[in-house]
Amino acid sequence: MRIIDLTVPIGSGTYSPPSLNRPIGVDVHHKEPGYWQVTSVEMSLHSGAHVDFSLHYREDGESAGHVPLDRTCGQALLLDLGVREPRHEITVADLEQADPGLAAGDIALVRTAWTDRAWGQFPDYFVGSPSCSPAAAEWLVAKGAKNIGFDFFEEYCARLPDFSSEDFPMHRVILGAGVVIMEGLTNLGALPKRRVEFAAPFYKIAGTEGAPARFFATLD
Repeated sequence: MRIIDLTVPIGSGTYSPPSLNRPIGVDVHHKEPGYWQVTSVEMSLHSGAHVDFSLHYREDGESAGHVPLDRTCGQALLLDLGVREPRHEITVADLEQADPGLAAGDIALVRTAWTDRAWGQFPDYFVGSPSCSPAAAEWLVAKGAKNIGFDFFEEYCARLPDFSSEDFPMHRVILGAGVVIMEGLTNLGALPKRRVEFAAPFYKIAGTEGAPARFFATLD
């Protein structure tokens, strides 16, 4: 068995999306004699690789403390859109052309190779990213995907300085259907053009709308 790591790295130079635009705080503590280290981290839960739940946009939505892991693990299928240019809006036609046969219950992984190229270049990673149209989000939900992952910053309005809580149409479509969103995927080009076993374990934090995650696939 081979494990394919699909998770972006994070550190003190990693920023959250423009809504907060905050770097991750990493505070390293040592104690003598000898060597002993403990590190504390302060970060937005939407920095780096993470999962989103419907509490992100709806007061009565589900939180990380209540979502079982079977919602983020299972058979995944890659929708490889190829290398997309900055600010390209993903359409239904794009997804239909790349669709290898997505079926109900699959985990959909949408690749543009943006994270591979731009991760760590903040704020350009966010403001220059391709995005996903609401219609494309509806197409993914209609296909029956139980979990959808993106290797780009897929919600266009989230990069705008004047967005409001009434925006987020793509998130509303997907999370409103009870489907989990995964952000911060990378290295999707290493996956074969067939179903693979995929896992996205996440922190079980009570009352939060998202949680840090580790994305990986296993190949025989």
